[in-house]
Amino acid sequence: MAHFRLLNYVGPQGTPRVAIATEDDRVVDLKEALPEAPWSASTLAVLDAWQEARPALNKLAGAPSASAFPLAQAKLLAPLLFPPAIYCAGANYTDHAKEMMNGEAVDKTHTRPYFFLKSGPHCIVGPEAPIRLPRVSGQVDWEAEFAVVIGRRCRHATKENALSFVAGYTIMNDVSARDLMQRSDWPRFKIDWFGHKNFESAAPLGPWIVPADQLGDPYACSLKLWVNGDKMQDVTVDKLTFDIGEMIEYLSQRMTLLPGDVIATGTPAGVGRARGIFLKPGDEVRVEVSGIGTLVNPVVQGE
Repeated sequence: MAHFRLLNYVGPQGTPRVAIATEDDRVVDLKEALPEAPWSASTLAVLDAWQEARPALNKLAGAPSASAFPLAQAKLLAPLLFPPAIYCAGANYTDHAKEMMNGEAVDKTHTRPYFFLKSGPHCIVGPEAPIRLPRVSGQVDWEAEFAVVIGRRCRHATKENALSFVAGYTIMNDVSARDLMQRSDWPRFKIDWFGHKNFESAAPLGPWIVPADQLGDPYACSLKLWVNGDKMQDVTVDKLTFDIGEMIEYLSQRMTLLPGDVIATGTPAGVGRARGIFLKPGDEVRVEVSGIGTLVNPVVQGE
């Protein structure tokens, strides 16, 4: 079985094009290689037809078309531009929960997964795209996350069968405005999740989606983040408090998960807030997940 990565790149007309990257780092445009496939128009369409598309993409990766070109020549975009939803797990690594909650760990005996939402079309940017610091915040922080991409409709999953609904995995940086976490004008509410988690470029995503059966054991992956070459976060995914199956089970009890939904599984210790340092223009953030790749974003001042 030939391996591939599902991605978006900037086409000749400046518009997004869906493609795969092959094992020898060649890019194959799906619309050119599979013009008759009704799902070849976008990565979201591919995921919506994942059971049909998956074997066709394997075959294509094993015998790429003559129009394939080097991956190094492609300007990559986020692998999902308009996901139906981005579900973000909060405090899902014990060490991060302790650094953010005055040393208090999460006790699974009486606690269930905790989530908030990010707006995909507004927050997502791709590899090498700038993280634009919003003018309303002076304390923008990084959060490296291992991200799950749903590949078929999922309702009332169990933790035992949940991984069968996963198409693949990617990387996300859950960029957060820490000084907007609380609202003095709304003292009755403890945390403003919308205010500090949603702003333009608050969800760098990519560089591509690696199919689940190619990655192997997701919990064996290492997750690391550097700011300007200084390593800030370093963990293996098996340190999650609630695992991927438990998270999918919890979410699918409330609503039907859709192909293209992203579940950002939480960040480990090492965020800037705990150190009293934050992103500034000129910084560079690099997130790496073994088996997936590297997501790099420069930091600039936004509007």
